[in-house]
Formats: sequence, C-alpha cells, structure tokens
Amino acid sequence: MDFKTLDAPKGGLCAVVADALLLVVAGDKLGAGTGNGTGLDPTLATAVQAAIDAGDLTLEPGQSLYLHRVAGVKAPRVAVATCGDGARPAAWRKALAAGLGLLKGGGAKHVAVAVIGAAPTDAHAEALVAVATEQTYVYRHTKPSAPPASKLERVSLVCDKAAARALDAGLARGQAIAAGVALARECANRPGNHCTPTHLAAEARSLARHHGLKVEVLDRKDVEKLGMGAFLAVAQASHQPLKFIVLRWMGGAKGAAPVVLVGKGITFDTGGVSLKPAAEMDEMKFDMGGAASVLGTLRAVAELGLKLNVIGLIPACENMPGGAAVKPGDVVTSLSGQSIEILNTDAEGRLILCDALTYAERFKPAAVVDIATLTGACVIALGHHRSGLFSPSDALAGELLTAGERGADPAWRMPLDEEYDEALKSNFADMGNVGGRAGGAITAAKFLQRYTARYDWAHLDIAGTAWKSGKDKGGTGRPVPLLTHFLIARAG
Repeated sequence: MDFKTLDAPKGGLCAVVADALLLVVAGDKLGAGTGNGTGLDPTLATAVQAAIDAGDLTLEPGQSLYLHRVAGVKAPRVAVATCGDGARPAAWRKALAAGLGLLKGGGAKHVAVAVIGAAPTDAHAEALVAVATEQTYVYRHTKPSAPPASKLERVSLVCDKAAARALDAGLARGQAIAAGVALARECANRPGNHCTPTHLAAEARSLARHHGLKVEVLDRKDVEKLGMGAFLAVAQASHQPLKFIVLRWMGGAKGAAPVVLVGKGITFDTGGVSLKPAAEMDEMKFDMGGAASVLGTLRAVAELGLKLNVIGLIPACENMPGGAAVKPGDVVTSLSGQSIEILNTDAEGRLILCDALTYAERFKPAAVVDIATLTGACVIALGHHRSGLFSPSDALAGELLTAGERGADPAWRMPLDEEYDEALKSNFADMGNVGGRAGGAITAAKFLQRYTARYDWAHLDIAGTAWKSGKDKGGTGRPVPLLTHFLIARAG
C-alpha cells in the first residue's frame, strides 16, 4: 500500500480526486478552525450536518457514517468518523479504524483522508499508516479460504503544502514500522509446525539478504561449545533443532557500542514435563513473540536506515515433554557459570534468555533490552493494554516509556526491589528458576537481572500484548513500534 500527502485542492475537499474521501472530524462543531487548508466546504458541511440533524451521526468520539454519491463531491464515497478533541492518539486511531472499516471492503483503491477541526501532525500521519495496514491485514499462509485482499492500494493525507514535508516524514516512518509489525505478526501467526526454530533462522537470513544486515546462526554443537547449559536444557526433548540467531545492523560509527535486543524464541511451549492445561495451549505458538519483535524491529531499523549499531539475539527452540526432557529438580549450569535448579519446566523462557543475556556481554553494549512473552502473572497485573517494563536504570526505563507513548505501544514500569530475590533461593543451586506465585512477573525479571550486571538492561514482558485471543485471535506485532521509536531516539 502506498502512502503520500495530497495537496489540498483550491476547490475544497469536494474537489479531491479519489475513490473515497474519509473525513476525520475533531471537536464538537463542524469546521471549527482547521488550520491546515482543508476546511469543510459548504457542500460537504451540508451533507454531514443533515446526517447529524437526522440522528444518524453525532460528534461524540467513535462515531462513523458512510455517504454514497454526495452531490457536488468528486469522490463517489464519503466516510465520516469522529475523534473528539483530536488530542488523544487513541481517539484518532479509533476514528481512523472506524472510517477505514467502512471503506476497506468496497471497491475503493484510493482513499484520501482529511482532518477537520485540527491540524494533522507527523504522529497523526504515522498512526494513519499503522491503522490502515492493521485494517487490511489478512492471514492466509495456511488458510486457502481466507477472504480476498482489500482493493485498497493508496492512502493520501490531505494537507496544505507547508505541512507536507513533516507529514511525509511521519508517513515514511509509519511505513517502516508497519513493515516490521507485519513481519512480526506473520511469524507469530504461523502454526508451530510451520514456524519452527529453523523457520525463524530462515526469516533472519532473508531479512539480512534483502535489507543489508549480517546474520550468523549457531546450531546445537556451537551452543554446547559455548556452554549454554540453560538453553540446551529447554531444547533437549524436542525433535526440532535449536537455533541461536545473531543479527547485526551496523548503521552507526565503526566501533560504537551497539544496542542489543534479545528476543525469546520458544516456537511452541507445551510447558515440558510441567505440562500446561489443554485449554488454549494452541496459543503457545505465540511464545516466540519476543523473537518476532526483534526481527520486525530490525526490518524497521533497516527501512529507516538508522545511524545506529543494533544487534539482535534470538535463542529459538521448542519446549516439549519426552524421555529426554529436563525434569523438575534438575540442576543445570548457565553460560555465566551460575547453576539453576529447574523447579518448573514451564518457566523455560528465562532459561533460554539468561544464556543469551550473558552472550550479549561480548558486544560491550550501550544497552540491552530483552523482550519475552514471559509470565501469565504480567497479564494478571497489567491486562492487555500495556507491556510490563522492568529496569534498574531510571534513564533507560524513561527512554522506553517515552518511546511506547510515541508509538502508541505503551508500557508500565514495574518494581525490582531486592526483597523479591528471596523467592529465588535454592538449597541445591545458585538459584531456582521460579519463586512462589506472588509477584511472579517480578521474580522472573529478578532472575534475568542476575545475568545483566555488566551493562544497562531492561526487560519487556509482553505476555499480555504480543497477541489477542478470542474471535480476533492473532499476533499484534507489539512491541515493534515501541522498540523502533526507542532506537530512532537513540540514533537521533
């Protein structure tokens, strides 16, 4: 899909040449101070006001209406959506989703979007790309009966010439992030028998080949030689070979310390010997959401050509039961040399991550962020709107929180008090891999923190945000927008 700005025609919005015109109305009155050269001209104002007078539309946030063949309007289809005062990004996105939802299934190939009552910004432009691509995404890899793709090919944001440069920058940034989100969603949505560790490695190689990254894929022998005992323990019962993927985007100065992203890549999680309940176990194909977000973020970084060095690390394997499976009570030694008593084999994500976090030390990183669908406890704490953010660094946490707000991909900072460490004590190893039920997301983060003493570190628990359940079941591509905005700011 192509996204561009469109100069506001001298004849007003009635003169816009497009298959459809979407009017996003801000404020509680029509035509209240546009400030962007796209005022609601009398013909359109009369049509919209008539709908309001008839009770078919109100200017409260979240309303929408479709008008066909409005006399005097060149665009044969007109959709109206309302967003309140226009200041809240969520309201703007909701209005776009409602308006595009009225148009995406029809015959329109080109939709022109105009904001009434407020001047659009680069953030509005970025959000337009995100919503349009979200609205038209259809998973079809294993579903021949999937509905036809939307005919929508082009979306234009109507503006005056003075605003075009900033809005085009927002659209370009949005397209890069949307490409990353799409890659992450597509990887996450593939069934576990399709998206294996080998498939993730193939995606990484394709990304490197087409977008100027360097890639290295380590296999079991390499991992054994390194001494990644925790990672090996999780993978040892699966017939699918493990992969440890190392991606490099070297867009910054030679020798400059990189930012390292570490993504949990459990391509299917049965829980191992500590077997999960059958209900909703199919959703454990999404347990590689962290890995998917690393791939997606690196694609966005490459599309944007960020002047920054970024390393992506993905430990990928399955967590399966079987005669070779690790057992509760087994003790393994991690790459760091610390021993771990595996009290629950379903707390496997932290086991593969801890070895990857130790491996990250070799890059002498400026910062390390790990991303993982780590704990159900985080879902209980925060639900599905915000990801959990853990970091001992106020500065790094602040950067990530700000990036989340800018990308409409919010997080919430959680505590890392020393007292939570008590839950990880073991009589038979340096630590257990789980504590009690209380504060489970925090004790999981405290486990990871033990492997991060030599660099600035943050952990994102995305168990509540990486996918949706129910009728809208599927990957979300989060937190690609958060991570990309974080890296944009670092590159800036």
